[in-house]
Amino acid sequence: MTATGDADPRPLHIAYSPCPNDTFVFDAWAHGRVPDAPPIDVTFADIDLTNGMAERGEFDVLKVSYAVLPWVLDEYALLPCGGALGRGCGPLVLTREPGLDLRGRTVAVPSERSTAYLLFRLWAADVLPEGVGEVVVLPFHEIMPAVRDGRVDAGLVIHEARFTFRDYGLHCLADMGEHWERTTGLPIPLGAIIAKRSLGAETLHALAAAARSSVLMAWDDPEASRPYVRAHAQELDPAVADQHIGLYVNEFTAALGEDGYAAVRGLLTRAAAEGLVPALRPDALAFPAL
Repeated sequence: MTATGDADPRPLHIAYSPCPNDTFVFDAWAHGRVPDAPPIDVTFADIDLTNGMAERGEFDVLKVSYAVLPWVLDEYALLPCGGALGRGCGPLVLTREPGLDLRGRTVAVPSERSTAYLLFRLWAADVLPEGVGEVVVLPFHEIMPAVRDGRVDAGLVIHEARFTFRDYGLHCLADMGEHWERTTGLPIPLGAIIAKRSLGAETLHALAAAARSSVLMAWDDPEASRPYVRAHAQELDPAVADQHIGLYVNEFTAALGEDGYAAVRGLLTRAAAEGLVPALRPDALAFPAL
């Protein structure tokens, strides 16, 4: 489909993570069960990689961190559905010792262009005015072992680590989402779905409709998505995968809504005030009209 409505047989290239929430959300669309949805060609990549893909303009549609939006919204539009926001689902700072003072300590983070990192920096600005010591970037699956083994003093973790960190003998020093919710009253913005503006408004609206339909179909028949979810999360206990989906796929996945947009604007406005991201244009988050 093109901006003029003519048929275009080329599948749109989409990249999202193999995490259970993404495979659950996109299962129906990826397998051709969403009526009239634009065809897609799926690439799996962790979100630190998709953030870089977006900055290089490499894919038509991507799941990215909200934190990367200020760098990509000239070329991409934010879709009003399909992403990840929520309550009680924020990143955690983990340590081997409970109550560790982070001043002068080394903290591992999954990316400096991640929403988790922005939430961490905003938390630190409020509660650690003297700052932490060194911040190092590690793949998210290496962070808990690095904290456990003493290679770093603390780690910022995301995803299913909320459910498994005790297995590593670690302690939760602080919950970034809890701090965000307490200080703003807003849901926690995590991952966004973006699509190239050059596809045209008609295709962008078709993509948003397909994403929303795929979410609703997954809720209507959760069993249909299980093979796809399990195929890409084989290392996870199925119960943990279900917890992951239950936490990260919610009303904001179906539609950002007023609170969702307010959360995204709030995060990026606060981060810009701290010098962490460029300031957004006033209309940067607006979805193109037909």
